[in-house]
Amino acid sequence: MSEALSDTVTLSIENGVAVVLIDNPPVNALGLSVRQGLSAAADRIAGDDAIKAAVISAKGRTFPAGADIAEFAIGMREPWLPGVIQKIESLEKPVVAAIFGTALGGGLELALGCHYRVAAMSAKMGLPEVQLGLLPGAGGTQRLPRLIGAERALQMMATGKPVKAPVAKQMGLVDKVVADDTLMAEAAAMATAAIAHEGPLPRVSEKDDVIAKDKADAGLFDRFVAENGRLFRGVIAPEQILHSVKAAVSLPFAEGMKAEAENFGKLFTSDQSRALRHVFFAMRETTKVPDIAKDTPLIDVKSVGVIGAGTMGGGIAMCFANIGIPVKIVEVKAEALERGLGVIRKNYEGTAKKGRLTAEDVETRMGLLTGTLDMEDLSDVDLVIEAVFESMEIKEKVFSRLDKICKPGAIMASNTSFLDIDHIATFTSRPEMVLGLHYFSPANVMPLLEVVRGAKSSDSVVATGMKLATKIGKTPVLARVCDGFIANRLMYPYMVSSQEMLLAGTPMQVIDAAMRDYGFAMGPIALLDLIGLDVITFPGEMTMTGELVAQERRGQKLNGGFYDYDEKRKGTPSPAALDIVDKVRKHRGIAGDHELSPEQVVAGLLYPVVHEGAKILEEGIALRAGDIDVAAILGYNWPAYQGGPMCWADIHGLSKIVAGLEAMGLKPAELLKNLAAEGGSFT
Repeated sequence: MSEALSDTVTLSIENGVAVVLIDNPPVNALGLSVRQGLSAAADRIAGDDAIKAAVISAKGRTFPAGADIAEFAIGMREPWLPGVIQKIESLEKPVVAAIFGTALGGGLELALGCHYRVAAMSAKMGLPEVQLGLLPGAGGTQRLPRLIGAERALQMMATGKPVKAPVAKQMGLVDKVVADDTLMAEAAAMATAAIAHEGPLPRVSEKDDVIAKDKADAGLFDRFVAENGRLFRGVIAPEQILHSVKAAVSLPFAEGMKAEAENFGKLFTSDQSRALRHVFFAMRETTKVPDIAKDTPLIDVKSVGVIGAGTMGGGIAMCFANIGIPVKIVEVKAEALERGLGVIRKNYEGTAKKGRLTAEDVETRMGLLTGTLDMEDLSDVDLVIEAVFESMEIKEKVFSRLDKICKPGAIMASNTSFLDIDHIATFTSRPEMVLGLHYFSPANVMPLLEVVRGAKSSDSVVATGMKLATKIGKTPVLARVCDGFIANRLMYPYMVSSQEMLLAGTPMQVIDAAMRDYGFAMGPIALLDLIGLDVITFPGEMTMTGELVAQERRGQKLNGGFYDYDEKRKGTPSPAALDIVDKVRKHRGIAGDHELSPEQVVAGLLYPVVHEGAKILEEGIALRAGDIDVAAILGYNWPAYQGGPMCWADIHGLSKIVAGLEAMGLKPAELLKNLAAEGGSFT
């Protein structure tokens, strides 16, 4: 019979072994109630002579998968997790951690505090705190190196990537790996066997054999930084993890714990951690649509049609084939259809070569794809996604035909990047079945899907679109109808401002370098070359991109653009582009002698983005500021550690941005002005 030690922790005794189970769904996070229960369990194990050993595990689907992040916002309360784990490790009776599911963060730190660890074959273990701009703060930076060595510990903590149970066994992280359905029996047997063991219990905090080897390796830490420099670029958490692991190697355990706590405190109060914690919650909020009831019936999508076998259409088709949904792909010409299916096969075979798919997987997925030249073949599908050329005239023809072909109850979606979904819906007799599903290129890779809600889109259609997005592995962001929806509209001023800056006299390499230093993978000028100079239209009768395209310079895909590219795609400013910059300057009467500092470049490019984001919120195009941040991060690779434009604006200072916009001659959005005046924030 089990005894409740708190609302979330129970203890039962079987043959002298206490079984302590955590029950805090959905992921058994180590919140206050769990910590109280574990502390009480340690007291009970220590003080009850009927208990000779203990097993700590959990109910539900996983061993604790980390701390309760929500507590960070309201303030953590005692007992603290490091003290609870120390209390368990200090017990004079053997304690076994029975690990299953995903033991992450504080969950793995709890397991490290137990004397023995047994894991289910399917279990994964990791310390992903770096993804929140933090480090493991409950002894992880001190115990893990003592168990598996500093280099492996650094790799786990600096990347945040979990390891599978068999790998954990090889590393020495767990003592035994067992079949999933025998975990608790094996853990009880291990605990029973440990009762008879003579001598001190194996406490990770007291291990020194592995650390001794690390101490003798003088170049260990410099070598790790040299080999993993990308992990340290722009972010501060990996460096503090490194300092903490150095402390584990060079200091006694108690002093190392003090260093860990000090380094954790630095990170916890940092802007980067604030931003990354915002992103963590924002990513989980995007699926919530307040005005659509949770019990809204969903449309069962068992088959899909995709119109267009080009880059976008092929990528979209792959998304559904990947989850076992058959797709009919429609093209106008046989050559285009054959070419599109060939590209899809090549993509799958490339994935197979990397070991992420088997040859059988490739054939299974290709078998789900059917090419056709007849749109009438879409008469029985549940969802059609149009991915044709971005022309309202063409889309009118497509949707008018679909209206006659599609069965009642079928969803008709457009992958348009900019065009009016409400206008597209007027080409049908059932606008309630029309919505936008805007993928980003390449559609089979990019994680964002903008679900565009038309004025007449039914709740069922919108809810189905949101649910489908998660099923195909995308993060959905709901948008209302406007030019460019959220991500493209948001970032258009960024691109326009970069063009104006270049014309005013700031060299393209200075502009791009400033944004790389901010955290983007590439600057706006290089990004235009990557997207294609023929894709984005800028205002004005003579534009640099227009002149470059007229010279058959379309960016990386044809003859270079603003930059010339070598065989490794490394760009250098093109003399041809510089001539065009001068030509457009003369045409517009711009002197071209106003070069900005990197700080001025960042402000000049990002303040207009914040301004546009505020207007997107004012107009109700986005539900939340967090949705805008997620769209920027997933759609345009905005650096997550900056939090996205709206979170960055809050941290940077709204009053500063208002003043900066006014100095640029831009009237700040009313929402932005009001929040700045009230001392409020977007996020």
